[in-house]
Amino acid sequence: MFGRESQFWMGGIHATNLKEVTDDASQLDDGRFWAVVKTFEGKSIFARFADVKEAQFPTQNWDRLTKAWITSHDQMDYMAYVSTIREAIAAGEVYQVNACRQLHQTIDRKNQSLAGLFSQLLVGNPAPFAAFLCLKELEIASASPERFLSRTGSTIITSPIKGTITRNEETFGEKDKAENLMIVDLMRNDLGRICQPGTVEVAELFRHEKHPGLTHLVSDVAGQLRSGATWSEIFDATMPPGSVSGAPKSAAVKIIKENEKERGPYCGTLGWIHGDRAELSVAIRTFWSVGDSVLRFGTGAGITWGSDPASEWEETQLKARHLISIAGGEL
Repeated sequence: MFGRESQFWMGGIHATNLKEVTDDASQLDDGRFWAVVKTFEGKSIFARFADVKEAQFPTQNWDRLTKAWITSHDQMDYMAYVSTIREAIAAGEVYQVNACRQLHQTIDRKNQSLAGLFSQLLVGNPAPFAAFLCLKELEIASASPERFLSRTGSTIITSPIKGTITRNEETFGEKDKAENLMIVDLMRNDLGRICQPGTVEVAELFRHEKHPGLTHLVSDVAGQLRSGATWSEIFDATMPPGSVSGAPKSAAVKIIKENEKERGPYCGTLGWIHGDRAELSVAIRTFWSVGDSVLRFGTGAGITWGSDPASEWEETQLKARHLISIAGGEL
C-alpha cells in the first residue's frame, strides 16, 4: 500500500490513484485534491489524486546509509559565501539572505524507497508539516517544521521561522529577533498583494517552538484573501518563501542564484490543495531524489550583518545533524 506506487501523505491524509500531473496552476482551482510541489526556482509539479482518506504512515524498514555525505560548499566555501553576503549588506544591496548548501550521496533507488526513510523520520523526528510524495521521477521525504501557507476558506496564514537555538538554550539573541521581524514584514507585504486591504496582521510574534534538538523562533501573519484570488496569483505573490530567500526578496534571490546551484524542491513548497483548503510547508529538513540515484538534503542559515561566518556554518551543521543521524552516513 505504501510502497513504490505514486502517492502522497501529509498530516494523516493519504492520497493514491494518481490521475494526472501538470504544471498548470489554473487547474488547482477545480476543487479536486492536488499534491503540490513548487521548487525554489518556480518549477511546478501538481499531482491530482482521486482517492483521499485518513491513514497513518506505517513504520517501514530503512537500510541506513554508510557513506560520507558530500557537501556542495565545504566549511571554507560556506564561510566565504557568508562574507560575500555581509559585503552586499554593507553596500546596501540587501538586508538578509538565507544561505544554503546541499549534501548528497548515491543510493540504490531500485531497492530503497524514500518511504522507508520517511517512516523513520516520523518516529525519530516528528514534525508538524512532515510530508511524503512519490511520483515516477520524484521522491520527497520531508520533516519540515515550517508552515508556508495554510488556507481555510478566505483565511490564509503563514508562519515564518527565523532564529534557531539548541533545546538546552533558553533565549534568542537580538540578531534572531531582528531577522525574524524582517521576514515578518516581508510576508506581510507578500500577503498584502493578495488579501483584502486592512486584513493582514501579525497574529503572533516571536513564538518559541521546540523540535527534536532545536528551538525555533516563529511568528504568524494572517489575512483574508480577496474575493476570486486564484492559486496562480497566490503563488506569484508569495514564492519563493520569504524565510528561505531573504529581504528584499528580489535582491536576495539574485545573490542565491549567483552562489548556489539549483535548489530544486528544497526551500520550495510541498503540501496539498483541495478547493479553498490547503496545507503547504516550506520544504526544509527535506530529503529528495529526482529521476536518478542521488539522494539530496539541504541545510542553511539566515545571514545578516551581525552574522559570524563560523557560527553560521555550525548552524547548518546543527540543523542537519539529527536528520542525517536517522538517514545514516557521515556528516
